[in-house]
Amino acid sequence: MKENILTKATELFLEQGFKSVTMDDLANEMGISKKTIYAHFDNKTKLVQECTLELFHFIRGGIDEIIALKKNPIEELYEIKKFVMMHLKGEKSSPEYQLQKYYPETHIALKTKHFEMMQECVLDNVKRGINLGIYRENLNVDFVSRIYFSGVTSVKDQKLFPVSLFPISELMDVYLEYHLRGIVTPKGRKILNTIINSNQE
Repeated sequence: MKENILTKATELFLEQGFKSVTMDDLANEMGISKKTIYAHFDNKTKLVQECTLELFHFIRGGIDEIIALKKNPIEELYEIKKFVMMHLKGEKSSPEYQLQKYYPETHIALKTKHFEMMQECVLDNVKRGINLGIYRENLNVDFVSRIYFSGVTSVKDQKLFPVSLFPISELMDVYLEYHLRGIVTPKGRKILNTIINSNQE
């Protein structure tokens, strides 16, 4: 039952936001009593913590599987972006904003894990790209990985990038292209242009 509650709660949180979904909503959606939910989770904060952790591990596992395919690094970043966007439902309810505002401790813990994961993935991605001659060899690898994380975090700030002007899926595409055009070689640019053109068809 605990796994079922986690799964349904995560789905609702992503669709409607962490603040918007109440324990009553969850109980009604599942056709169970609130008492059943509280038998597994002491309070909503605990439920939110476990949902975000579960989602993080799921996303991490999917990213690891994509990396294990050893695609070229440019294609790899697009595959990861597609996977994450699919499983975060395009973040249409801005759950991260609600998490930051109403569950700041959980948000900070998640952001730390996110940073550590992205550092590892992007550092590896950049190093492989340099070795393959598709990223410039004079890059400061640590700077590139950190500025990429910083950018991914910043574009989710709806005060800077309101959804009315920047739909999240398009925004992530634009940001990824912006990032890659700054680090690719002419050889890498050909690969990038091919991926962008095929995505637009």
